Amino acid sequence: MERTFAIIKPDAFAAGNAGKIIARIYAEGFKVVGLKKLYLSKVEAEGFYYVHKERPFFGELTEFMSSGPCVVMALEAEGAIAKWRDLMGATNPAEAVEGTLRREFGSNIGENATHGSDAPETAAFELSYFFSGLELL
Repeated sequence: MERTFAIIKPDAFAAGNAGKIIARIYAEGFKVVGLKKLYLSKVEAEGFYYVHKERPFFGELTEFMSSGPCVVMALEAEGAIAKWRDLMGATNPAEAVEGTLRREFGSNIGENATHGSDAPETAAFELSYFFSGLELL
């Protein structure tokens, strides 16, 4: 079993889609081993997305991620990282395959409903950023 990190972003939460996304996560065979609703501060969002700090979209991204509540999750499944990324779909919802979360719930490349780790090392960092070992079932 592999673990990955996932976020239901502020746009999807504000639109009332968090429950629908969580239902899809379970329907696709993931086990949710950690879940929190939280409101990231700008500083917390900057710390989480530090790898993008030199990118032109960094300020807009961290502003958006600290604009409202989100749901952070630790997911477990066989091949969880790839499986979650497949379920999310392409970063740009307009390019995402029909049936993916970003196609269904995302508005644009910046407000695309979900986030997911892209590699085991990223997942390890992201999981530990939001969860202590005692919080993961």
